[in-house]
Amino acid sequence: MPSYTYFLKLRYKAIFRNTGNIIIGLSVLILLVGSTAFIYDSFKDFLPFLITGILSFLSGGMFRFIGSGEKRKELNTQDAVVTVFFVWTLAIFLSSLPFIFSGELNFSQAVFESTSGWTTTGLSMFSDVEVLPRSILIWRSVMQFIGGAGFAIITVIIAGTMGVGIYQAEGRSDNLVPNLRESARIILRIYLSWAVIGVLLLMFVGKLSFFDAFNHTLTGLATGGFSTKNFSIGSFGSLKVEIIIMLLMIMGGTGFGVHYAGLLMIRNFIRNRRDYRSKKISLLELREKIKSEPFLKNPEIKTMFIILVISFLLLFAFTTVEIYGVGNGLVHSAFQSISALTGTGFSTVAFSNWNYFGLLILTILMILGGMMDSTSGGLKLFRVYIAFKLIINQIKEFFKPSGTTFYIEVYKGVSRKKIDLNSIKNVLVVFTMYFITYFIGVFILLAYGYPLHNALFEYASTLSAVGLSTGITSNQAPVGVIWTQTLGMYLGRLEFFVIINALIKLFKDLRDIF
Repeated sequence: MPSYTYFLKLRYKAIFRNTGNIIIGLSVLILLVGSTAFIYDSFKDFLPFLITGILSFLSGGMFRFIGSGEKRKELNTQDAVVTVFFVWTLAIFLSSLPFIFSGELNFSQAVFESTSGWTTTGLSMFSDVEVLPRSILIWRSVMQFIGGAGFAIITVIIAGTMGVGIYQAEGRSDNLVPNLRESARIILRIYLSWAVIGVLLLMFVGKLSFFDAFNHTLTGLATGGFSTKNFSIGSFGSLKVEIIIMLLMIMGGTGFGVHYAGLLMIRNFIRNRRDYRSKKISLLELREKIKSEPFLKNPEIKTMFIILVISFLLLFAFTTVEIYGVGNGLVHSAFQSISALTGTGFSTVAFSNWNYFGLLILTILMILGGMMDSTSGGLKLFRVYIAFKLIINQIKEFFKPSGTTFYIEVYKGVSRKKIDLNSIKNVLVVFTMYFITYFIGVFILLAYGYPLHNALFEYASTLSAVGLSTGITSNQAPVGVIWTQTLGMYLGRLEFFVIINALIKLFKDLRDIF
C-alpha cells in the first residue's frame, strides 16, 4: 500500500507541473512584450527581454520536468495555495530581470518594481519614466493588466478543472455562472471589452497617442497606476482625459460580478421594454422587474457612491478649494477620491502642499479599497459593508422583542448570499491581519525617520496596492524601506493567508518528506 510520503510527492508533482505551465506561458508573454522594442526602440532594448524569456522558459521547463510522471486530475485547496505562492513569487522575480539586464535598476529596486506591477500597486523606483525604453514601459503596463485579472482567470480558461483550486486560492469568489470556466471567460471578455473602449476613448476623445492611450487604459482598468509620464495624468492637462480615466478607474474598482449583473440588467430591460410595448406586461410590472434586478440590490455600488460623495465634498471644502480654486478644486477632489478608493494611484497633482486633513481622507480611502472581486486592493467594500451591518444589527439586538432574530442577507454580483459565521470570520480575520501588517510597516517607516503623516499615507498606499506617494518611495530610499514596502505589496495583494498558509504547508511537508 502506497505511503503518505508517496501521495505527498504526487501532489507536489502536480504543483510543480502547474507552476511550470504558467511560467512557460509567462516566458512567451515576456518575449511578445519585448518584441515591441523592434517597433519603438532597438534590438539592444530587446536583449533584456530575450535573456529573461529564455531563463523563464528554462525555469518553467525545469518545474514541468520535476512534475512529470503520474498525474492527478485536479488540485485541492492546499495544493493550489502552494501553487499560487510559487507562481506569484517566480513571476515577480523573473519579471524583474528586464529591469536588471537593461541596467535601469538594481536587484532590490527591480523586485520592488516587478512586485508593484503584478500587485497593481503603481509605486515606482523610476525617477524619470519618460527616458525609459518604450518596451520597458509597455512591460510595466502589461504586468499590471494581467496582475489585475490574476493568473487564476487565465489558468481556469486554459486548464479547466485543473485551475479551479488556483482560482479559489487566489481569493476569487466571482462565480458569475455555475460553470467556473465560463465565468472566467465572461470576466475576461468584460475586462478586454473595457480595455478596447478605454483605448478608443483616450485616442479619439482625449486625443492621446496610441502608445499613451494603450498604457494608461491598461493600468487604469487594472487600478495599477503606472504611467508613461513623470507627472502621471496631470501631464496631459486635459479634463476629457481625466474624465475618461476616472471612468476606467471606477470600472476597474467595480467587481466583475457587478459588471455582469449590470449587463444582465441592460439585456433584461431591453426585453421587458419590448414586452411592455407589445402589451405583454403592464407599466407596473415593468417597474417591478426593474426594481428586482440584482444590480440595483448590490450594496457595494451604493457604498462606493456614498463614500466617494462624502470624501469628494470633504476634500473640496477643506483642502483643494484653497489650493486650486473652485473649478480645479472640484476636478482634483473627484479625481483623487476615485484614484485612492479604487486603488489606482493615478494623480493630477502633487501632495506636498496638501494639508493633513486631505492626506488623512486619502489614507482612509486607500485602506477601504474598491469592490470585492475587482482589480482593487484594500479591505474591500463588501467587507466594509458587512462590518457596518453587523454594528447596526448589534444595536437592533438591544431593542428587539424577546425571541426575535436578525440575519444579514446581501446581493453579491448576481446571487443573494446569507452572511453566516464564516463570512463574519473572514471579515474579522482580514481586518485584523491588515491592520497588524499596516502598523508594523508604519513603525518601520517611522524608525527610518519619516514623519508620521507620511508613513501612514505611504504604507496605506503600499499595503492596499494603490500607488499614491508623498515622496517616501524612490530609488533613493533605504534598502530596508524598499523591502518593507515590497513585502507589504505582496501580502496585501494575496490577502495575507495565501502566503502564510503556503509557507506553513511547505515547512510541514518538507519535514514529513525528509
